[in-house]
Amino acid sequence: MTRQVLLFICFLSVPSIFGQVSYSIPEEMPKGSLVGNIAHDLGLQTKRLLSGKARIYSRDGDDYMELNRERGVLLLKERIDREALCRQSTLCAIHFQIILENPMQFYSIAVQITDINDNAPTFDRGEMKFKISESATTGAKFVLERAVDFDVGINGINKYELKPSDHFALKLQNNADGNKNVEMVLQKPLDREREEQMSLVLTAVDGGEPRMSGTMLILITVLDANDNAPVFTQHTYKATVTENSPVGTLVAAVTASDADQGSNAKISYSITNALDDIRKMFEVDKETGEVKLIGNIDYEQSRNYQINILTSDEGGLTDSCKIIVEVQDINDNKPEISIMSKSNIISEAAELNTVVTMINIEDKDFGENGNVICFINENIPFVLKTSTNNFYSLVTDSELDRERSSEYNITVTCSDEGVPSLSSSVTLTLHISDVNDNAPVFERSSYEASIVENNTPGLSIFTVKARDADWNQNARVSYILEDSSVNGVPVSSYVSVSADSGVIHAVRSFDYEHLKEFHFRIRAQDGGSPPLSSNVSIHILIQDQNDNGPQVLYPVQTGGSVLAEMVPRSADVGYLVTKVVAVDVDSGQNAWLSYKVHKATDRALFEVGLHNGEIRTVRQVTDKDAVKQRLTVLVEDNGQPSRSATVIVNVAVADSFPEVLSEFTDFSMHDKEYNDKLTFYLVLALAVVSFLFITCLLLIISVKVYRWRQSRILYHSNLPVIPYYPPRYSDTLGTGTLPHVYNYEVCRTTDSRKSDFTLDRAASHNVLVMDPSSTLTMQKINSEKSILDEPDSPIEVSLT
Repeated sequence: MTRQVLLFICFLSVPSIFGQVSYSIPEEMPKGSLVGNIAHDLGLQTKRLLSGKARIYSRDGDDYMELNRERGVLLLKERIDREALCRQSTLCAIHFQIILENPMQFYSIAVQITDINDNAPTFDRGEMKFKISESATTGAKFVLERAVDFDVGINGINKYELKPSDHFALKLQNNADGNKNVEMVLQKPLDREREEQMSLVLTAVDGGEPRMSGTMLILITVLDANDNAPVFTQHTYKATVTENSPVGTLVAAVTASDADQGSNAKISYSITNALDDIRKMFEVDKETGEVKLIGNIDYEQSRNYQINILTSDEGGLTDSCKIIVEVQDINDNKPEISIMSKSNIISEAAELNTVVTMINIEDKDFGENGNVICFINENIPFVLKTSTNNFYSLVTDSELDRERSSEYNITVTCSDEGVPSLSSSVTLTLHISDVNDNAPVFERSSYEASIVENNTPGLSIFTVKARDADWNQNARVSYILEDSSVNGVPVSSYVSVSADSGVIHAVRSFDYEHLKEFHFRIRAQDGGSPPLSSNVSIHILIQDQNDNGPQVLYPVQTGGSVLAEMVPRSADVGYLVTKVVAVDVDSGQNAWLSYKVHKATDRALFEVGLHNGEIRTVRQVTDKDAVKQRLTVLVEDNGQPSRSATVIVNVAVADSFPEVLSEFTDFSMHDKEYNDKLTFYLVLALAVVSFLFITCLLLIISVKVYRWRQSRILYHSNLPVIPYYPPRYSDTLGTGTLPHVYNYEVCRTTDSRKSDFTLDRAASHNVLVMDPSSTLTMQKINSEKSILDEPDSPIEVSLT
């Protein structure tokens, strides 16, 4: 056995490597025989064959060959009969491809099958009969049937032998197709009277080793004189027939003539081809010589035929001719699309020119009918590239985006150039796998929400939502509260966020009076690797509740002193007595205050402004009105439910101090017992504080004296002195009885939310201060033009 290896490798623009290897083996090798070391011949390692899942792809070769990936060799899958595979073709080869994946590669393999002498020459018939006239002249030729040897080359028929050879000799006539016609030539005249029947043996011998042969018996009957043989009008006829022509189609008509007369001039026609396919495809009319189709003509099986026609008269004389039939191709075969290898899933991060699928195209037609053009549907990021003849690669042509399209149905359509054109198509479904290339995106650029103060801790405020255009784990969004501070306190002590749902909860109860709003940020992070994230700003507004009642700033209610406003009896209607000043630390409607008289000594004498708190006279003061007037003013906010406070306003209706003094002395005495007890406790508390202060002072002086003595000792002892600085002690000044005067300046506007008060100068001069524990004194400034007369002016309150 001889084996030849031809290796040809070329690198193409697409990211695949193609190569070609040829082997030559004889036919009839036993199953499992070694064809070749494919790994060595392709320059590959066996581990590459294993990792690339090497396999054989072929339309017919996989029935004869198998690949052993572990050894890297090509083995014979079953015994090959070259004659059954290729018939009479001189060249017989099996073509297939070896496909590897990751990365995709393929190699073309051709295995040539050489012939061995395993077939003997055979004749289609066991005998031939001739009727030859005794008048046949020397040199008359008689066409014999050729033997058939399915072997080729030197193993084919080498020579013919005819025995006995007393009257006839063999002559081989070369044909244009390379075959030889076998003719029997009369060399010696026949004599019917001496020998009426003759038996000859024709032997065909091949040139193989060992030689093999086949025989045919020739029976000759000698007739009386028929001295003119039939003669064809042409030695060679040419005809054309279109493939797939219907049965009965006339192919050609041959004509022969015989110069004899009578029965010797009657001729008949027959086909002498030894191969069965000719006789199955054509028939000749014995009398007319018309050759017609009796089978199906297929251009792809045979492009031309040679029909050998024999004519003979009844005297046994013959002549021969041949008909060369050319088959015209029609476009009767669609392109055949075969998927050699494909990927069902590709990453959206795949690089350009990544091979997705390899396709083999075959059209059995010829010429333009067999020229195939393939294309794919438009507007997809793929392109079809041709690599070698009849091979195409589907590669990526632009960047992939799973979020734009997660799946592609790619239709590959192949059309030939015949008229009409035939086409076939196949649809490939390709899924795009996801990579984490999209960050979560919030539904809004920023969020704003509100929550009512005094909320329950853990209350859900609102929900943030972010979406990720990726898929599966890459689209799983988690919400994270970013570190920040609100008024120096970590924001995590105010709110929390659910990592899965994005629900924001209040961690504590909020107080509008301390915190009205705050900001923080939330980060949305996906589950990809590495993760991607985005931020959003959150603005939380605290809504006010009516949780604070009004606070009266003026008049100030004191336990030991009675403050009274003085109204002269000559006061006109609408005289401004005083102004009740109150504030509410709430906001909005909760801080809108209204004033009304709750109780009064004489309701008909005074009234209070509903919104400004001004107390004015309603009527003219008369002598019958009591000097001592007491009003209880109710201050109420506008909240739901509303809150209120009361303040007692004392008014003295008199023109002189003695009159006021006598009235308010009795008015204050009922509180004397309570004030005496309060004074006792205050004196006791002052004594305790004074004792503690003196004790601390003595202790400090003792420590300083002790340290001073220690430092003097160290100074006289010449030792290194370590200076010592005692801690600073703050001196306590004053008697602890709060002798200072606290001044408040109250700025009152029509909008109570903008009201304010500050510390200011000494007490107002129109206020009467009466101390029931001492001699009552009253002072009044000559001018009644007080700052209380102006609603928008500051009101000064003095507390002693």
